[in-house]
Amino acid sequence: MAKDVALITGASSGLGAEFARQLARAGKDVVLVARRADRLEALRAEIERAGGARCHVIAKDLGRLEAAEELHAETTKLGCDVDWLVNNAGFGTNGRFVDLPLAKEREEILLNVYCLVALSRLYLPAMVARGRGTVVNLGSVGSFVPTPYMATYSATKAFVLSFSEALATELAGTGVGVLALCPGATKTEFQEVAGVSEKVPESTYMTAEAVVTQAIEAAKAGRRTLVPGWMNKTLVVTTRMTPRSVLARIAGSMFAPKAA
Repeated sequence: MAKDVALITGASSGLGAEFARQLARAGKDVVLVARRADRLEALRAEIERAGGARCHVIAKDLGRLEAAEELHAETTKLGCDVDWLVNNAGFGTNGRFVDLPLAKEREEILLNVYCLVALSRLYLPAMVARGRGTVVNLGSVGSFVPTPYMATYSATKAFVLSFSEALATELAGTGVGVLALCPGATKTEFQEVAGVSEKVPESTYMTAEAVVTQAIEAAKAGRRTLVPGWMNKTLVVTTRMTPRSVLARIAGSMFAPKAA
């Protein structure tokens, strides 16, 4: 008999790993997906030592066109009914767009956008048929702000927000909820990978634990969008009253490379 599980992408670190910990503590079995098998195995050992939850590890590069369908086939073979889908995998690039490698921008779009859409399309029909389920899609405060020198990243996150809000409306009344989680600076590896760790004030950072705790509560409450933290909420409210050209200049001044 199939067992309900939470599938978390980008589970090797940061918000993904924290979603796995907290959902496992809540009694759910989890499927951990990311490229780094060693990190996933360490997290599996940690979660299983804590007792109760069972973990499946699937090491996979989701930045490939065929990866989502491969993952769906593997979880089906394992007999998993995914009733929590956390589309957390993603990364950002920083620099003048005309100077950035096209291959990396393509991978960023495939992972941040296409993989999220494909996994949602693959897992949602079964959730709707069962009349229950939750999808958490990782956006960003960058979803609300055009960000020069992180142009592709902020555009992908704007897509995630729009897609998630539209999908939540489509699925109203089905028992399936969709939450766009839009955090600001969070203590994860994201800033280092994106090359912007020195561009964001330390005082603005939230912990991954706090972000995930708020996200799970919001999803269970049927929320469609969550911007965690009062500073991030204030920023987003401000964006609604500020011309986008001004927002872009402000964001650009923050994320501009030294040579720009």
